[in-house]
Amino acid sequence: MGAEAGEQSPTNPDTELPEVTETASDGAYSWPAVNYDVAPYRTYHFFQQFRTTDSNPNNFLKGVKWSPDGFCFATCSDDNTLRLFNLPYDDISTPGNAPSSEPDSDSYAANLVVSEGESVYDYCWYPHMSASNPDLCVFMTTARDLPIHLWDANSGQLRCTYRAYDAMDEIAAAFSIGFNPTGTKIFAGYNNTIRIFDIHRPGRDFEQHSTLSGKKEGQSGIISSIAFSPSYSGMLAAGSYSQTSAIYREDNMEPLYVLHGQEGGVTQVQFSKDGNYLYTGGRKDPYVLCWDIRKTVDIVYKLYRSCEGTNQRIQFDIEPLGRYLGTGGQDGLVHIYDLQTGQWISSFQAALDTVNGLAFHPFLPMAASSSGHRRYGDLDDSQEIKSLSGNENCVSVWSFYSSTEDHATGQ
Repeated sequence: MGAEAGEQSPTNPDTELPEVTETASDGAYSWPAVNYDVAPYRTYHFFQQFRTTDSNPNNFLKGVKWSPDGFCFATCSDDNTLRLFNLPYDDISTPGNAPSSEPDSDSYAANLVVSEGESVYDYCWYPHMSASNPDLCVFMTTARDLPIHLWDANSGQLRCTYRAYDAMDEIAAAFSIGFNPTGTKIFAGYNNTIRIFDIHRPGRDFEQHSTLSGKKEGQSGIISSIAFSPSYSGMLAAGSYSQTSAIYREDNMEPLYVLHGQEGGVTQVQFSKDGNYLYTGGRKDPYVLCWDIRKTVDIVYKLYRSCEGTNQRIQFDIEPLGRYLGTGGQDGLVHIYDLQTGQWISSFQAALDTVNGLAFHPFLPMAASSSGHRRYGDLDDSQEIKSLSGNENCVSVWSFYSSTEDHATGQ
């Protein structure tokens, strides 16, 4: 590990964030070989905390993301709120103590609740986030008509703001955000534009790069998702609602490839662990596409998921070993695919409605899923709330069996 930052970051939103070099990796843990042929068991479950807002009684989840250090996970919901749940390391359930399939209460309360003033477009963790170092314990959000916010994940205080302005000198909200792998810059997606902020210089200073050339060539539309290659190759991928994905160089934002083939607007891009492949998913598009970025002529294969009837973002994730991909869907299932062959391996029922979020834990054999969708009907609010089961509009943490475990005894 590198040296720790000297002083705690200030809470003034316009104060410079101190430079940090520490990483959050922990060599004591590593993702084991998991037997996906056996359905995981639910370790923790949450649903009541998302149904307490009178103004939004049918509040539903919009995604879930683990922190890089694995200490907690963050959820985003339709009430413009992010909730952080710490993982109780000393109380990981065994298969014999797994909760029932129809829980009647939450496993525990959120450790932190942060509310934005408008609908949250995107959020992400600082790549070197560490719960043991207050300087590094931060996450970032972007919301409609608001600047980019950097939040303290311990206190919920606003650390910094990063503001972009349009031609009318009004704040332009980013539709997608992401840190570069070193954690020194923030890349933010706008309409036909990517803006780059220095994390140590909050305010309105940024670099601006158009995704279109003078002849209207390149990547058009709203940049809806951003991801960096984990191999530190200096490449990043950007998805657009114009149904394209593109690969850029991080240092000068030179476009390398523009990929066409998604049936809907791209909502997520993610590199394989070795950085050689790119996986993309779109809105109302039933397939996650695999691209070999070393030769981008053809799609390598397609991974099916049920999402033709929803406008929601359906999140997928690749396990830490890089061998398998998991994705939610409208059918309430989580599907697991082998990335070496593109073949379906297994699935398990994660909820009774749309599973819109899935995230693998960075080193424990666990995954978190989120579910829910906007409901319309003739029932009044109180009846509608009562009609929802504990397996709708919910978040679950799942524990997988390793390949060496005895599934009958859980040993």
